[in-house]
Amino acid sequence: MVEKARELRKKSTPAEKRLWKYLRRKQMHQFDFDRQKPIDHYIVDFYCKKLKLAIEIDGEYHDHQQKYDLSRQRRLESFGVQFLRFSEKEVLNDIDNVLRVIEQWVLKHKD
Repeated sequence: MVEKARELRKKSTPAEKRLWKYLRRKQMHQFDFDRQKPIDHYIVDFYCKKLKLAIEIDGEYHDHQQKYDLSRQRRLESFGVQFLRFSEKEVLNDIDNVLRVIEQWVLKHKD
């Protein structure tokens, strides 16, 4: 899983690269996020261990794997992981709103 995560980091989508600019180096209220983080038998796009928050960016291919995504999310939620999901278009076209949603979630759950 670690090797697969490394490969995914090298092949980041434009939306992943865009969001990473704002999550890296503890820019989101000093919380440390990892990208392409292995958890159990899955890899999530972004993950903050302290908050147990996974952030997923759903591209067009997710339209064809909704059942898989749902079972994957339920499995990870059974470990206490919570999810925020955004479409690729949202991240590319409305990053300010995406960041606002993430920030509101972080502020609500930081304690």
